Amino acid sequence: MSQIKQLDVSIMGRDFRIACPDDEEETLLQAVDVLNGKMNEIREGGKVIGLEKIAIMAALNIAHEYLHVKAGGFDIGAYRRRITDMNATVDAVLKGQSELF
Repeated sequence: MSQIKQLDVSIMGRDFRIACPDDEEETLLQAVDVLNGKMNEIREGGKVIGLEKIAIMAALNIAHEYLHVKAGGFDIGAYRRRITDMNATVDAVLKGQSELF
């Protein structure tokens, strides 16, 4: 079981302290980046004003994207396994080709 730590993050220039298990820090930081990006995109669009409204629109957009991916049966694990297998195949083929270059 991992320990809980306090993580300081900044979202649209506002600082927040969030409790986070040690083994989920990287994923949480990625989520902060996604949220920051989506909120900045909405703000720069100029049609939504106010931090609260921007946050709600960002949450709706992210939830919509999630549900769209979920409904389509997208399995990131399966794609990662396929990419890993393809990389292994390419590495195996190129292993004997090092003398050509």
